[in-house]
Amino acid sequence: MSLGPLELGIIFVLIILLFGAKKLPDAARSLGRSMRIFKSEVKEMSNDDKRFEEQQRALQQQQQQITPSPITPVQQPVVESIDPHTPGQPNQL
Repeated sequence: MSLGPLELGIIFVLIILLFGAKKLPDAARSLGRSMRIFKSEVKEMSNDDKRFEEQQRALQQQQQQITPSPITPVQQPVVESIDPHTPGQPNQL
């Protein structure tokens, strides 16, 4: 269902009768301001989302830089002991 030219004309005449010809420009102006403010707020909200994502990425990069590299195990020194069964021969544990 779509509005034809006759229906649009009737709606326009009713609006003029209800609000008056002098108030229509003011109403249109205030509607335009409201739409402009709404658009700027929506744009600002999307910018806030982008800034939040960038901050999260920066935090993740900082955490990756701070975490130390894996520690390599230190080799334990060889402890020599003397076996009582074989005199003069040191044993390695």
